[in-house]
This record gives sequence, C-alpha cells and structure tokens, in this order.
Amino acid sequence: MKPAPVPPPLHFAHRCRSVRYSRSVFESIVRAALPLCLAESEKAGGPLARLPAIEVTVLGRSAMSRVHRDFLGEPGPTDAITFPYGEVLVCATVAAARAKEFGNTPTRELALYAIHGILHLAGHDDTAPAPARRMKAAQERILRTAANLQL
Repeated sequence: MKPAPVPPPLHFAHRCRSVRYSRSVFESIVRAALPLCLAESEKAGGPLARLPAIEVTVLGRSAMSRVHRDFLGEPGPTDAITFPYGEVLVCATVAAARAKEFGNTPTRELALYAIHGILHLAGHDDTAPAPARRMKAAQERILRTAANLQL
C-alpha cells in the first residue's frame, strides 16, 4: 500500500476588510479539507500533490472583479478563481451575499469556495454537467467533513 501524499504547505492572505467572517474558523476548515482534497487528486489526476505550496487569498468585490476581468475576460466578481500554480482567490463579498441563499455563514461559504478552488488543483473540472455534479458532491462532502474535524 502506497503512503498518502503529503499536502503542500497552505498559506492565507486576507485582503477584504468590508465583510465580517471568522478568519480562524475559515483557515481551520480549509486546513482540515486539504488532505481530503489531496485524496481526490489521486482520482482526478490534478497537480495538487506536486505543488510547492497553496496560497488562498480572500478578496473583496473590486479586487475580485479586476482579476475576473483581467484573466478571464468576464465582468464583475465571481466566487473563486484558481490558478494552476497553486493560487486560489475567493471573494468574501460574493460569499456574504450568497451565504444566506444556501443556509451558510459567510465563513462557511468562503471555505466552500476555497475547497472548490483546491479541487480544481486536484484535477476536477466543472465546465460540463456530469463533472460539475461530481465536483459539487465532492466539495459538499469535504466541507461537511472538514467543518466537523475543526470543531
């Protein structure tokens, strides 16, 4: 039996001051989720296990809108953007707006976005319906498990 891969170091940056969320709970959930995402990487074949580090940055509306426009050619903010070299950007403003819709807190919604981004690094793709359903199921399962682990 081959040993489980060691997760890459995880770093956080908090660049949004306008949305209240628990940084410590957010970071705890994402840290607990990383090994679970790494286990998904072996199934999906992504670069996650080979990355030197992962940087998760929480942005506000205007910063996320700029990145969304500059790198993806789309106007307005989005929930998460993942770069293949290990950078995951998540938008606190979008999380705060959508958290109530999904019965989450802004903190938990942000953690879901970070998990989503890390799953992209694990090789998941959500551009077609069937893989998107599998990715959504994986991120929900990982969020539930990681949130319970950090309690």
